[in-house]
Amino acid sequence: MDEVPGSVGTSASFSLRLGQTVFASASLLFMSLGVQFYSYTAFCYLVTIMGLVIPWSLTLALVDGYSIIVKCPVRQRSILLIIVIGDWVLSTLTLAAACSSASVVNLLLHTDHTDASYCPPTFCSRYQLSAAMAFLTWFLSMASSLFNLWLLPSL
Repeated sequence: MDEVPGSVGTSASFSLRLGQTVFASASLLFMSLGVQFYSYTAFCYLVTIMGLVIPWSLTLALVDGYSIIVKCPVRQRSILLIIVIGDWVLSTLTLAAACSSASVVNLLLHTDHTDASYCPPTFCSRYQLSAAMAFLTWFLSMASSLFNLWLLPSL
C-alpha cells in the first residue's frame, strides 16, 4: 500500500497538525488581546472553536510524532474514520467561525457612526488578524482531512 503524503503518521501530517495548532493559537491570542471580543457572538464562537481545534490538532500531532518515531503509521480503518470525521467537523466549524468573524469585523469597520467606526482601529486590526489565522487553520485542517479521506478507501 502506498503512503499518502499528509495522511496520519507521516511527517507531512505532523507539519500540517503543528501548523493548525500554531495558527489556531495565534487566532485565539489575537482575539483574546481585545477585551471587547465577548460583545459579539461571532467572536465568542471563534474563540470556542479555536479552543476545540488546539487540543485536537495537538493530540494528532503527538500521534503523528509517535508514529514517525516508531515508524508505524496508523492504518486501522476505525481510527482513521474517527480522525476524518473529526477533521471534517472541525474544519467546517472553523470555516464558519472565520467567515462570521471576518464579516463582523468588516461590518464594524465600514459602519459609520458620526464619522467613526464602532470598533477602535487597534481592536479591529487584532480581530482581522484573528480571522486571517482562523482561515489559515481551516486551510490546513481541510488539507489534512482530504489526505486522510484519500487514504481511507485503500484500507
